[in-house]
Amino acid sequence: MMSDASRPLLVTHSGNFHCDEAFAYVVLRLALGLREAGLDHDLVRTRDADTIARGDVVWDVGLTFDAAAHRFDHHQRGAPVREDGTPFSAAGLVWQRYGADAVRALLTADDATIDASMADPIAAEVERVLVRRIDEVDNGVAENRDPLDLAALAAEDAAFLRAVALLDGVLRRRVESLRARLAADALVVAAQAASADPRVLELDRGMPWKGAVFAHALPVLFAVFPASNGNWMLDSMPPEPKSFAQRLPLPESWAGLQDAALAEASGVPDAVFVHLRRFVGAARTRDGALAMARRTIALAQEAGALPAD
Repeated sequence: MMSDASRPLLVTHSGNFHCDEAFAYVVLRLALGLREAGLDHDLVRTRDADTIARGDVVWDVGLTFDAAAHRFDHHQRGAPVREDGTPFSAAGLVWQRYGADAVRALLTADDATIDASMADPIAAEVERVLVRRIDEVDNGVAENRDPLDLAALAAEDAAFLRAVALLDGVLRRRVESLRARLAADALVVAAQAASADPRVLELDRGMPWKGAVFAHALPVLFAVFPASNGNWMLDSMPPEPKSFAQRLPLPESWAGLQDAALAEASGVPDAVFVHLRRFVGAARTRDGALAMARRTIALAQEAGALPAD
């Protein structure tokens, strides 16, 4: 740590608090490997200049930003702003110095084998979707208030620590969600590369896959993966994010059919169903679902809707 004292001194301001200083404290504890105030560090909420000067880490008070000296205030003239002019709050200033370290600590807390290289992209995404929003609200440049704005909470230290506990949970859930997404992204890219037809993504289990297809501009038309009921799903790829359309819908002649009727229409003996809107179907086996995908592609090629192989 930064101090020779047995317990480092962390300082922020007293009185009513906002989301930014509570969130910054969450980040600092994670990044610096701290657990509990009074146990392995001291937390003081004050505006006393002498105490602020003695702090090992000071944020949202003191009228100084100097990351090398562990000072993270944003209320002074000349306080830093982002390249686009958006001002930082204490949350953003602490995050740009310690965010990746905090994420890395969360990723490896329970499993040291977790790929810590995810820390930087996860930290960048948390900055984009959460930290930047906290900064905008705290500086009064947001279009509307955010549910994480804690300005109305009481001034006492107990309320501050309750807010810290809330924000600690918010950050942990966000990081885990992004970790799972990035892990799925890597699996999707690898699975697509290994698939017999690059247009048919073969997955060994269900997972979020469409975002990875968009992110890596993969030529996927369908994904095939097992369902919890033992069937194999055939899911179609939309042309753009949040679209309800499909790059290639399942054949119109299969729409709304099930079991024997669908098997006869599709020529796939174990076909189970095709949704009336033609964006999803299923078969009893992996081979059946793959056959449905390949038959759909072949029919589209025959009709001139897709180029021939």
